[in-house]
Parts: sequence; structure tokens; C-alpha cells
Amino acid sequence: MTASEWLLFILAIQVLHFLGTFRLYQKAGRKSWEALVPVYNAIVLMQIIRRPKWWVILLFVPIVNLMMFPVIWVETLRSFGRNRSIDTVLGILTLGLYIFIPNFDSKTTYDKDRDLNSKTWFGEWISAMLFAIIAATLVHSYFIQPYIIPTGSLEKTLLIGDFLFVSKAHYGARTPTSAVSFPMVHDTIPIIKKRSYLKKPQLPYFRLPGFQDVKRNDIVVFSWPADTVRRFFVREKGVQKPIDKKSNYVKRCVGTPGDSLEIINGFVHINGEKSILPDRAKTQYTHYGYNSKGVSSRKLLNAGYKDFTRKYRIENITQERYNALQPYILGRLSDDINNFIVITPSAGIPPKVLGELRLSAKELLDAKKDLTLTIAEAKEILNTGIVDSIVQKVTRTKRANTNFFPNTIPYDWNEDNFGPILIPKAGMTVEINETTLPLYKKIIRVYEKNELTKEGSTIFINGKEATNYTFQQDYYWMMGDNRHRSEDSRYWGYVPENHILGKPVLVWFSIDGINDGIKNWRIRWDRIMTTVGGEGEPISFFPYVLAIFLGWQGWVYFRKRKKA
Repeated sequence: MTASEWLLFILAIQVLHFLGTFRLYQKAGRKSWEALVPVYNAIVLMQIIRRPKWWVILLFVPIVNLMMFPVIWVETLRSFGRNRSIDTVLGILTLGLYIFIPNFDSKTTYDKDRDLNSKTWFGEWISAMLFAIIAATLVHSYFIQPYIIPTGSLEKTLLIGDFLFVSKAHYGARTPTSAVSFPMVHDTIPIIKKRSYLKKPQLPYFRLPGFQDVKRNDIVVFSWPADTVRRFFVREKGVQKPIDKKSNYVKRCVGTPGDSLEIINGFVHINGEKSILPDRAKTQYTHYGYNSKGVSSRKLLNAGYKDFTRKYRIENITQERYNALQPYILGRLSDDINNFIVITPSAGIPPKVLGELRLSAKELLDAKKDLTLTIAEAKEILNTGIVDSIVQKVTRTKRANTNFFPNTIPYDWNEDNFGPILIPKAGMTVEINETTLPLYKKIIRVYEKNELTKEGSTIFINGKEATNYTFQQDYYWMMGDNRHRSEDSRYWGYVPENHILGKPVLVWFSIDGINDGIKNWRIRWDRIMTTVGGEGEPISFFPYVLAIFLGWQGWVYFRKRKKA
């Protein structure tokens, strides 16, 4: 909706409120014109229904106001003698229009001394639940949001199964743009699997003041700019989502507005210098480990390395037995029934499962194994003697492709050799021509809402010939620490400032094997209540918090015993 459309909508709401309540204001001893003045009429209404004036603030908070309006409708009806359950239901189902009836009913009287407490346990429970949801929505939308790490793009820095608290206050909370949305869920309502929001109307983008900017090498949660999926891993027609309903990603911000970024042989360079990451960053790369006798999976596991795959040749396979093995395998390498080979994660296939299925399986030891390791781990594993040699994977050959940003031929960048590329900054002006247009066309057309056309070699922006363009907002470059297993800015480009969501600050819980079924879950006690940022190895504050909690409970118990 445009600004003028929103103005007309707000004006219509004010007129509707006046027509539906002006006589009620009079019956409550107020002036009828007070029902017409925006904001002031809400303050007066709070006095009439005997509720705190600060409730007015909640009426202007997106999403929260959707829950507050029904509360105000019901409270207004009860203040004028409409206390029946049917009055409550009609007040909500008619979106407050039911208030017109008592407003124009000459017999309606104002109950200035009504009991504000619910007369039934059910009503009291509903009130408590409603305000608990409102409080949780406020915290979730504007202060702290829980988040879980589902993939290994930041593995070893943040682990699969880490439960995070993401601060929205650090960079400034982004107010919701979807005006009508189901509270406390993202883009899909659980169980019924339906869209949780209406695409229209959309509120303009606004961000509350924060107390820090996104800094280079910060870990950041953001809305995935390229999101056109309704459900991950399900092939279907793409969908267009509002910014606040796009899928949330977490990556490391390796490039900030105004930076020149280049990836050389797998290492990020900023403004011509190799980027130095924080000491907690565990940047990983695919390595090739070689051993002429075969790389031993058992020795790797005993040495503490788990990020690799294994191959098994299975005899006596049947469809039923194969179906039973599905939870333990990643795929097949051979469909030949006499040479049936599967690939598994490092945990392999449990011997107990093979015994129950009466299957014979033999692991195939290859002379070469792909390992995901940090540079330091690669040196350590070489010293153990598990491998004869180890080589970091680096894609040096450049071929024109559409797999990597800007996803246009003749650009020939890849995951290990990319750029150089300029990260746009608000107010920065760049030259626009046939060579540079692929880098910025999505910014111009999609993120900054301009009309972009091209006739021959001439470029037009909003109908005018253009040879340069000035950016309206800041942009960032996001990458995963697991460099060869991360879908990030190398594939879909810049992250606009209005897509930034928050900063992870605390791992409050962590489960190893979270994707392997609840029977295989193992709590990582050393990661519970550890900070995401900072220097040195993460330290768990859980023992201290637990000690304080138990001490407090002991003190409360002692006080009660002493008082008794």
C-alpha cells in the first residue's frame, strides 16, 4: 500500500470508530467529539473501560495490535453491560462492528463500577493466556528470538542442533511488514501447514534504533533474499514472500558496505588484504586425504573426526531391507544387486541393525577420502599417520557459468576464486553498463523497486537513460564457515540492510544428533548457556546458573521452614 492509501485507510478506521462509539463516549460522561480525534480517542477509551493508558502503545505495535483490538472490543462491550458469551463472540466475529448495537441502543448504560476480574475460571484462563501470548510476541518480535541451527554451514563455530537466542536489539529490531499475521509462528501455521500471513496489506519497512552496526565477521541472522520456497526440500512452484516471512539464514558477514571483496584460492580478501577471522571462527574446507592402504574410518573416529562419509557393499539386499536401512544411509553408489554399494555418514550402519535385518555388509576403504577440516585439523591429521598426505580442495579452473553470482555468462567465478566485487553502500554511485549491470540489476529492480529496462546497449531506469546508479541502502556479503558446504552470497549475491534480522548472542541448549531421531539425541552439556561471540574457547555458564538457582531455592525453603 502507498502512503496515500494508508492515510485513507487510517482515516476510514477513525470515522468508523467515531460512528460506532460516539454515543458510548457520551454515556460514559465524555464528549462525543473525543471519539473522533486520533490517538486521543484511544487514551479516552482506555479511561472509559478502566484499563491502563499504556495499552494504547500496544495498539500501534504490528502483530501485537491484532491481538489487542479484540481485547478492546470485548472490554468496551462489557463496560456497557454486554457481558454474555454471545456478546463476546459477536464482538470478535464482526471485527468490532457489533459495538454499533449498544451504541445506538437507547437502553444502554455505562457500568463505571464493573468488576474487572473474570467471573469464571475459563475466562480468567483465557485472559492469562492471551496476555502471555502478547508478552511473548513482543519479546519474540522486538527483543529476543529463539533459533535453531539446522544445517552445517557454520559447523564447528555453531553446531547442528544448537539452540540460539538471537538479539534483535543489537542492530535495531525490524518491525513486521506483514500487517496481518498469525502470532508466534513464521511463514507457516504448524499442523495445518497453511500460510500464516496475508500478503496484503504490507507495512513500510522500519527499523528501531540499535546500539551497534553489523561489523565485519559478525555472525548474523537474516532473511534469505533469494527465498521463493514454501517448504524446504519440496519441489514446487516458487512463491513470492514479504521480507519478514522469508526463511531465516545464519551466516558470517565477511564483507560490509563499501568493501571490495575477492576470494583467492578459498581465502577471503577484503580491500586487497587477506581477512583475519576471530579466534572462535572455525573455517573449514574440503580436504582430500590419501592412504595407499585405504583411509581408515575407525581411526578417524578414534581421533575425533566425524565429518566424512563411508561406503558399504551389502549382500542379500531386498527392497524391504533397503527400506529399513534408509535412516542410516545417504544414498546409493551402485544399483547392481550383486554389487550393491551405499554411502553413509561417519557413524556407519549399526551392527545391531545389520544383525536384525540378517544383512552382510563390508566397508570399502578407499585410498582417497573427502574430509571436511580446518587448516589446523588438516595438519594434525597428517601427523597422526592416518593419511599419507592431505590436500585442500581448491577449484582453480574458471569456466563461464550461471551457478555462482551474478549467475550470468560470461562471469566465470566459483566457490574458491571469486570476484573482485564491490559491496554497495547507501549513497555510493557506480557506473552502469553491459558489464556491470548483472552485478546490480537485482538491487535496482527488486530490492530498491525501480523499473529497469534495456534496449540494445542502452539502459533505462524508471524510463530515463542511465549510465550510473546511486544505492539507497547498505548491503552485506554473507558466507558460511564451512566453505564448501554452504549456500551463501557466492550463489545468490548481496544481502540488503532491510533483510538483517539480528545477532546470535547465546547458545542456550544444544543437542548432538538432532536430525537422527529422539532416541539418538545427546545433550552437549559443555555448550549449554555459552556465548556466541567473544574470544577464546566458549565457556558454559550453566553450572554457575544452576548453582545460583539451587541456592535460591534452598534459601526460599529455609525461609519457609523458619517462618513455620
